[in-house]
Amino acid sequence: MPSLVIGADTTSMQVATPRGKHAGPAAVVAHTAKNIRPILKTSAQVLGKRRMSDDEDTMDELNTDALSGARKRQKVEFDLNNIEVHEIGVRTVDEIKTEIRKALEGHERGDDEEYDILKDTLSGKQVLRHDDIEDGDPSIPEKRRQELKIYLVALASFAPQLGRSSSGLVKSVLQCEWLGRDDQFAKIYVQFLAALVSAQGSCLNPVLTMIVDKFSAARVSDWSVPNFPPVNKQLVQRRLHLALQYLLSVFPAAKTVLGHVVAQKYPFHDDSKRMHLAYVDNMLRLREYAPSLKNEIMDLIVSRLVKIDVEMQMDLEDMDDRVTAMVAMALKSSQENNLEDADDDDDSDAESVDSEESEEDNEYARVKTAKESIEKMDYILDALFRLYTPHFADPDSDDAMDVFTDLLGEFSHIILPNLKSRHTQFLIFHFGQQSEQLMDAFCGTCINIAFESSRPPVLQQAASAYLASFVARGAHVPGHIVVKIFEVLGFHLDQMRTNYEATCRGPDVRRYAPFYSLMQALMYIYCFRWQDLVRSVPEDVDRDDLASYLDQDLEWEPEIREVLRRNIYSKLNPLKVCSPAIVEQFAKLAHRFRFLYVYPLLESNKRVRLSQFSAGAYSSGNALRDLAFDLNDESWQQLDSYFPFDPYQLPVSKHWVEGDYLPWRSITGLDDDDDDDDDDVDSDNEDDLDEENGIEEDTATDDEEGVDN
Repeated sequence: MPSLVIGADTTSMQVATPRGKHAGPAAVVAHTAKNIRPILKTSAQVLGKRRMSDDEDTMDELNTDALSGARKRQKVEFDLNNIEVHEIGVRTVDEIKTEIRKALEGHERGDDEEYDILKDTLSGKQVLRHDDIEDGDPSIPEKRRQELKIYLVALASFAPQLGRSSSGLVKSVLQCEWLGRDDQFAKIYVQFLAALVSAQGSCLNPVLTMIVDKFSAARVSDWSVPNFPPVNKQLVQRRLHLALQYLLSVFPAAKTVLGHVVAQKYPFHDDSKRMHLAYVDNMLRLREYAPSLKNEIMDLIVSRLVKIDVEMQMDLEDMDDRVTAMVAMALKSSQENNLEDADDDDDSDAESVDSEESEEDNEYARVKTAKESIEKMDYILDALFRLYTPHFADPDSDDAMDVFTDLLGEFSHIILPNLKSRHTQFLIFHFGQQSEQLMDAFCGTCINIAFESSRPPVLQQAASAYLASFVARGAHVPGHIVVKIFEVLGFHLDQMRTNYEATCRGPDVRRYAPFYSLMQALMYIYCFRWQDLVRSVPEDVDRDDLASYLDQDLEWEPEIREVLRRNIYSKLNPLKVCSPAIVEQFAKLAHRFRFLYVYPLLESNKRVRLSQFSAGAYSSGNALRDLAFDLNDESWQQLDSYFPFDPYQLPVSKHWVEGDYLPWRSITGLDDDDDDDDDDVDSDNEDDLDEENGIEEDTATDDEEGVDN
C-alpha cells in the first residue's frame, strides 16, 4: 500500500504514547511523554512524568541481631556468635566446619564420598549416622533436622571456596525447601544466600532463579517439609519477599538480573490458573519494593495477559454453540462452588477432564482449556483493577496521570497491535473515563497513531477503531468531547478523500483502507451518540423519549452533515466497503432523523462489483477483516465491524466496568417506515452493533441475560 500523506498538519492534535523505548510494531511509539499534547483543550497540558523514586529499604522484619548492619555493607559479613544454634543439634559449628572442610578437600582430590553425603544433607534430606542408630535416642532425628541450620551457618564461612568446582554442592543447597521450615531457619538460609552471592557473583542468577521459581507456588504441598508444622500461604509469601527484598537491598545490581529472571520464569499459557494467579500476585508484591522494575513487571503481566486473551478469543470463535454452552456451564459451576479460593484442594476440575472419558472426547479438553483461560483472564484483570483503583481516587492528580501514562504505554505497544484482544483493553476504557484530562490523553494518543503516515496501516485502522469505540461506548464521555472528536475525525476524513480521489477509480479497500476505517468509525459514533450531535430540537421533542426525535427537523452541529455527505458520495464510495451491519443501521437512523437519505445509493451499490476496482487479486491484509476470500463473495473486500470495546462479560471482574458502558438503545418505531424499501432488517437484530468481532450471545463469557439487553 502506498504511503499515506495526510494533508493537514496534525501536530497540534498529537498525544504521544509514553515509553518510546519499547520495540513495538513499526514505531508504535514515536514521542516521549514530554511531548504529549492534549487535543480536546486549548490550554497546554503535559502528562505527568513518571516518578521513579529510589528503592526504599523496609527491612524491619529482617533487621534482627543476625542481620544487623548488613544493609550498610556491600560485602556481607555475619556475626555467627549472634545466631544461637549451638545447642539445637548434635554437634557444634566447629565440628561441622571440620566435616565440610574434609568433604571439600576430598572432592578436590576426587574422593566424593563425604562430598556426596554433604550434598544430601544440605539439600534437606535427613541423614542418620551409624552412631545415631546405635545410640537409640528418639530425639536424634529431630536434632538432625535442626542441625541443618548449623550446616548453613558453617558453610557460610566457606563461601569463597564454593566456586565452579563446587557447583553441585551449591545446587543442592538451592534445592533445599526452606520456606516450609521455621522462622529461624528461613533467616539463616537468607543469610547464607547473601554470603554466597557476595563471595561468588556467578551465583546471583541461580539464587534469584530459585526464589522466583517459588512465585508460582500456591498450595501447601508446594513448600511443605515432612515433620515440620504446616506453614500457610501468607507466611510463605512474607518469607519469600523479605528474602528477595533483603538481597536487592544488599546487591542493587541484582535488579537488572531479576528483571530477566521474572520474565523467564513466567508460567506458560497452558499452566494452571493457580500457578498464574500466584505468580502475578507475587509480581505485584515485588513491584512495591522494587520501583525500578515497576514498568517492566507491568509490561510483562499485560503482554502475557493479552496472549491469553487472544488465544481464548480464537478458541471460542472456533467452538460451536454446544461447546460454548458447556464452557458457560463449567464457569457457572466453578463460581457457585468458589473453586477460585480452593488453593489447597486437589485439581478436581482437571481430573474430571483428564478422565478416560475425556480422552476419548476432545470436547471436554477444549472446555477445560477455555474455562481455565477465561478464569486466568478474569482473576488477573480483577487484580489489576484493584491495584490501579487507589491511584485514581483523585483522577485529576499527578499520581493518576502518572499511572495513566504507564497504561497508555502498555496500550500503545502491547494491546493495540493485538487485534484479537477482547478484555485487556478495558483497563484503559475504565480508567480513561475517570476525568476529562484522562479522556483527552487517550483520545490524543489514538489520534496521534491514527494519522501519522509513518504508522503501519493496520495500527492506524486499529487506533481509529479504538477511538470511535471509546467515544461511542464510554458512558462517562461528555457530549462536547463527542462533538470535538467527530469534528477532528471529519477533518482528517476530508483530507484523506482529497488525497485519494485524484487517483481513485472506485471503491478499493486495499488502497484506501485508512479512509474506510475512519468513515466506519464516524458512522459508528453517529449510531450510538447521535443525540450528542444534535444542537437543538423542536419544542415537541422530549429528550428522554428517543422516539420523539423521529421524523423531526433537528438542528445538527455545524459541518457534521456536510462532512458525511461529501465523503459518502465521493468516488471512494465508502458505503459499499464499510461493514453492512453498520451501514444499514446508519442509513436507518440518518433517514428517520432527516439527516441523510442514502438508500438510493445503497440500491445502486448492489450493482457495483468491488472486484473490478480491486488493486490486486486479493487483499494485502491491511484491513481489519477476515482475509479468507471467495471471488463469488465480496465480503472479503469489506471491512469487519471491528470496534474493540464490546460488552465486557468476564464474571468476576465485570463489576469494575459496570456503569462505564453505554449499551445500544433501541428506538420504538424506528422500523415503521413504509417508504423505506430497503429497510428489512429485523428489529431483533439491532444488537448486531454489539457483536463486532467479539464473543456473541450465549457464549462462555456471557451472563444469562445476554449482551446489552
